[in-house]
Amino acid sequence: MGTSDTHLFLSLMQIFILCFICFIAKVEASNKKLSGFYVFGDSTVDPGNNNYIKTPFRSNFPPYGRDFPNQVPTGRFTNGRLATDYIASHVGLKKDVLPPYLDPNLRIEELMTGVSFASAGSGFDPLTPSMTNVIPIEKQLEYFRECRKRMEDALGKRRIENHVKNAAFFISAGTNDFVLNYFALPVRRKSHSILAYQQFLIQHVKQFIQDLLVEGARKIAITGVPPMGCLPLMITLNSPNAFFQRGCIDKYSSIARDYNLLLQHELHGMQLQLNMSTPDAKIYYVDTYKPIADMIQARKRFGL
Repeated sequence: MGTSDTHLFLSLMQIFILCFICFIAKVEASNKKLSGFYVFGDSTVDPGNNNYIKTPFRSNFPPYGRDFPNQVPTGRFTNGRLATDYIASHVGLKKDVLPPYLDPNLRIEELMTGVSFASAGSGFDPLTPSMTNVIPIEKQLEYFRECRKRMEDALGKRRIENHVKNAAFFISAGTNDFVLNYFALPVRRKSHSILAYQQFLIQHVKQFIQDLLVEGARKIAITGVPPMGCLPLMITLNSPNAFFQRGCIDKYSSIARDYNLLLQHELHGMQLQLNMSTPDAKIYYVDTYKPIADMIQARKRFGL
């Protein structure tokens, strides 16, 4: 993939996360309006939290942000808004964008309608964020607890319990664990087969979801990973001739497919248990793999 392919791939990621989460939001809003939107994960959903920490993993410089008014970079790894920005706007929680939690100027009213705790470069494996000194997923959860405490102090515990119950929670992570960690470094490969590593990640996913449920979350959506063999970085590093051969590498995309199947199986098991213990709790799997793969393979059919 060249530069145009990179932009296409990132655009497709955003489009399909947007479509699926909008669907979820509409379903839930038909019964009761969402009270807030809280986001965790990596660069796909980080609106600028990395601007406030000491890390080289930032995007607060051109050409990022060139589609914003005055072409101001915000810390998003995109030309403009993230899918989660569109979601928050679509369901009426935000006028324009979903802010980063670490913005020191946020008011309680803004915390109530939603924020993102995500950090570009992060992942479910604790080793992944340590490589670039970004915010681990466990720390993102701590920030949510801190956010909740701030809201409770201002508005009362009972009101915030109900607020959290009617809010949507979205998680987008996992790709960095493979691309920046397992495939790139020998540490995990020495101790884990690819199947063992996939299972290792999924255990972290399940624990994170369980922690959100303990905090009172009842509407949780999580993405799978995209066709990783189509990522420009993976093609550049692994193609026999990266300059001329820019096709997707199925070796890596097949690992993504296997991971997604395992994840869906485990989420289904969790949902069955919740149906018995906590029937108002719903876990949604967001498939980003198939729609993106279909559009990459049949661009003309989709008008691309």
